[in-house]
Amino acid sequence: MPGSGTTQFIDADDYQTSIRGAKFDLVFRSQKNFKARLTWVELHHLRLLRGQENLPRVAHVSLTSDLVFIAFPTRYDPPQIFDGVELQPGDIVFHSQGERVHQQTRGPSQWGFISLAPEYLAAGGKALAGFDLVPPPFGRILRPSPVDAAYLRRLHGAACRLAETKPKMLAHPEVARALEQDALHTIVNCLTSNNAHERSARLRRHMKIIARFEEVLAAHPERQLPIPELCAAIGVSEGTLRRCCLEFLGMNPNRYHRLQRLNALRAALRRVDTPTATVGELAGLHGFSELGRFAAIYRTVFGETPSATLRRVQITRQRLVSAEIA
Repeated sequence: MPGSGTTQFIDADDYQTSIRGAKFDLVFRSQKNFKARLTWVELHHLRLLRGQENLPRVAHVSLTSDLVFIAFPTRYDPPQIFDGVELQPGDIVFHSQGERVHQQTRGPSQWGFISLAPEYLAAGGKALAGFDLVPPPFGRILRPSPVDAAYLRRLHGAACRLAETKPKMLAHPEVARALEQDALHTIVNCLTSNNAHERSARLRRHMKIIARFEEVLAAHPERQLPIPELCAAIGVSEGTLRRCCLEFLGMNPNRYHRLQRLNALRAALRRVDTPTATVGELAGLHGFSELGRFAAIYRTVFGETPSATLRRVQITRQRLVSAEIA
């Protein structure tokens, strides 16, 4: 059944866990004064999503393998970077199923996703273009005609504005059906464009290095890996790893890994379920041993001390328990 919704966020962890259909691991240099909005539109066969964020970040995005995803910036200033490539106005990313990619933003950003079942896309391609339209083996940056690209953005934007202002209209079956048919026709026009950004052999090598880099970090969430150990595990030189990280992540490997672990620790602090948990205990589990230095870094990134985060969670839990008893 068609439906829609919109939510505003002031916590990045709540924001990223609310994104359906894809896993977003967000890394911010600073989350002070973070604000975001997530808007979704569920039609009969299409799902539209729009994210709006006020701070620069890197996202390691893992897509589900049972859907096809089309992505595009809905704001181009400053430009967004997809797997090391700066997207130009009108560019559309046609993802492979189950793909893992990096998105990088350099300031306030807006982005759009459209997801649909692969069989629905194939049938649409057959009916409108004369052949089955299937996702590529690797994500492709397409550059459709300016008219088709602009119309797709307008349709997506109009649907999201309705979700934010007049959600009952989108729940009407005929409105949803008309919007979906118009969107599918435009999607097929955009995805059958022959104009695409071709990745160089160097960029493809760097993509593999960054993918391996993420795998090694995920295998060692409990400590900061020294650069020589990282390079040995990936099989690259220190210079190559640093160049790849700057290209895809906009920062050096040590900083990215530290921010990842800080995010994981903050999530752990916010989900504490025992009254006796301490900051030191949780910090140790995430590889932070020098508590004074760690607390200073934490405050720089999140705008509060780790003890303040934990105290707020514990107070909220005490109030809930008191309310249940009463």
